[in-house]
Amino acid sequence: MIRIKYAWEMRIKELGGMDYRKMSARELDKEGREVASNKGYKYFGAAKDLPGVRELFEESKELEQMRKTRAELMKNVDADYYGYLDDDDGLLIPLEQEEEKKAIEQAKEYFAQHGAERYQKEFGDDLDEDIYKIQDDSDDDDIDTKESIVVGEDGKQMTIKHVLVPSQADIEEMIMERKKQELIEKYLS
Repeated sequence: MIRIKYAWEMRIKELGGMDYRKMSARELDKEGREVASNKGYKYFGAAKDLPGVRELFEESKELEQMRKTRAELMKNVDADYYGYLDDDDGLLIPLEQEEEKKAIEQAKEYFAQHGAERYQKEFGDDLDEDIYKIQDDSDDDDIDTKESIVVGEDGKQMTIKHVLVPSQADIEEMIMERKKQELIEKYLS
């Protein structure tokens, strides 16, 4: 009966009608008490007094009391639960040191056997190349510089290059020339 009622309520809602499930009052039996349910079954009237039904309700109440909430379960969880305090007992440190020594030995053996070949394949013959070699790719020819030689405190000579910085008037003149060129290109081409 309840299943049919639910089906009709859902069908009314599908057709655009009101949602009677939201507005409906709690299901009450003839004494005015809310209908007890257990795993989807609802028992009315004298059916609640049957021996098997009574036991089902008692079991469900016991299960609810035994079931702990998530907050209660997490209350006693601390750093030890996640393994952060494992080093405090001193048992793991010697074991980890032994494993670390074994891993280092294995890495050394592997490098002794395969290391040179592996790096030769990855980098080719560039291993002998001087990594500190400076390549002069700069275009210093178009920058006006002055050089002066200065003797330092340690007695060594040092060459200092002075770059000539343009004045404000020179910069304004260059900007005006650039704007003129842009206007000429814009209107004459």
